[in-house]
Amino acid sequence: MKSRREWTYDVAAPDLPLGRAFRNVAILGLPMRSRFLLLLAAIALSLAAVPQSRAIQRLAWLQGCWEFVAADRSVEEHWMAPRGNSMLGISRTVHGDDLVAYELVVVREQGDQLVYQAHPSGQPSAEFVSRTVTEESIVFENLQHDFPQRIGYERQGAALLAWIEGTQEDEVRRIEFPYRRAACPGE
Repeated sequence: MKSRREWTYDVAAPDLPLGRAFRNVAILGLPMRSRFLLLLAAIALSLAAVPQSRAIQRLAWLQGCWEFVAADRSVEEHWMAPRGNSMLGISRTVHGDDLVAYELVVVREQGDQLVYQAHPSGQPSAEFVSRTVTEESIVFENLQHDFPQRIGYERQGAALLAWIEGTQEDEVRRIEFPYRRAACPGE
């Protein structure tokens, strides 16, 4: 049987369980506190090596739940916080007691731009690329799409104005959704 000092192990070996890799640092004869600090330093270095994206963070103000109610129609959008260089949103439109439309949206980073991937009910998916991004608004565009060609969000204090626009049957058309912040389910 080998003594503890005869063991040679790469602490950063990805195939070792963390506990075993950490125990094998003992070959260095380091006290437990030093091993712990060495582990923290290794974690910090690995996190520093991963570039932290800032583009998707500029949309963090969009996260949460939003609602627009008019007569017997309501439109809800729920946005998850930025994570994994993306944001996920889901919406539904209810008329009376009937679900009339729903959509899954993924906003993700692509190079130095953001891409809005829309997956609407009953329609093919479409992608729109960011054209204007500020700390309070964003406009996505796809001039090849039938309608809409542009999708926008603008923070207005505690409110949110979302809109779609484009040319349809040779006429410019714009539909606005003046949302107010709503309580998210489970809160």
